[in-house]
Amino acid sequence: MRHLYAEKMMNNEMIDQHIEGQSEDLELPFFSLATIIDATNNFSSNNKLGEGGFGPVYKGTLTNKKEIAVKRLSRSSSQGLSEFKNEVLLIAKLQHRNLVRLLGYCIEGEEKMLIYEYMPNRSLDFFIFDQRRANVLGWSMRFDIICGIARGLLYLHEDSSLRIIHRDLKASNILLDSKMNPKISDFGMARIFGGDQTEGNTNRVVGTYGYMAPEYAIDGLFSVKSDVFSFGILLLEILSGKKNRGSFHQDHSLNLVGQAWKLWKEKMPLKLIDTCSEDSCILLEVERCLHISFLCLQQHHEDRPNMSSVVMMLHSESPLPEPKDLGFFVGKKSLVSSKNQSSSTNEVTITLLEAR
Repeated sequence: MRHLYAEKMMNNEMIDQHIEGQSEDLELPFFSLATIIDATNNFSSNNKLGEGGFGPVYKGTLTNKKEIAVKRLSRSSSQGLSEFKNEVLLIAKLQHRNLVRLLGYCIEGEEKMLIYEYMPNRSLDFFIFDQRRANVLGWSMRFDIICGIARGLLYLHEDSSLRIIHRDLKASNILLDSKMNPKISDFGMARIFGGDQTEGNTNRVVGTYGYMAPEYAIDGLFSVKSDVFSFGILLLEILSGKKNRGSFHQDHSLNLVGQAWKLWKEKMPLKLIDTCSEDSCILLEVERCLHISFLCLQQHHEDRPNMSSVVMMLHSESPLPEPKDLGFFVGKKSLVSSKNQSSSTNEVTITLLEAR
């Protein structure tokens, strides 16, 4: 418990130091509770968009007809004021076309809420994991989404004022605007690094299993390269239309990463591709994206590319380095299984890592 408290205080101190010199130009609007109640029709169930680790998210309409999304911190949420503060202070200064924009906040009584721009097409998982909706996403759109996510991560890692590690990059945290442009959301678990710091460790592993880099899930070590690993998983999910967790092949009990690597080694990579995008896919781009995903999924973090390299590889036709063996496949056999341990709503399952 003492370790958790010390880590939380250290992260808050770093955030406070970052904001201290910029408080004068931190012009984040405050929304009154009455305004939010009116905009959401008193948090009507008809306006509920979904539920995340913080609590429910509602659609709202302000008196000027502007549509908003309201993230309401649940009183029973395990993610409290610290994570709320983390997201407010981090996102307030971030401006990029591939990051969701924070419009303001509300703290009144026991209510704590974040007000975001409204994303009419919900989140990426709403489309790619649903056979009917996935038809909307042809290959060209999927490739644009992949490139947009990569640019957003590059901004967080290298181009914003501080290096930011998201730590919970996944399909449900990629929101889509009216033109299907992707925007990275949910920075409650993010960590910031100052100066030349490039990695850290934690006693509290947060995020979503299935997207976590092995060094983070097992040892609590995180860096920009742990986000790169999550991007590699996301890339496979966009290509295949399948979830990494729970998508076990009936013949060999491998999850999505295992299936993809098996097909790659057998020189049949296109068998992985979502049938919804088969007709529209550009084979060279698909193969290149699959190749890049394996580079991002390298077992040792130093073997993974940084996001600036990933962005260049996505937009280049130059030869790519050969990926090393991934080092592990993930099968159905579970060593440890416990519910409600993750910061996300998913069950936590530590699965057997089988050396190859």
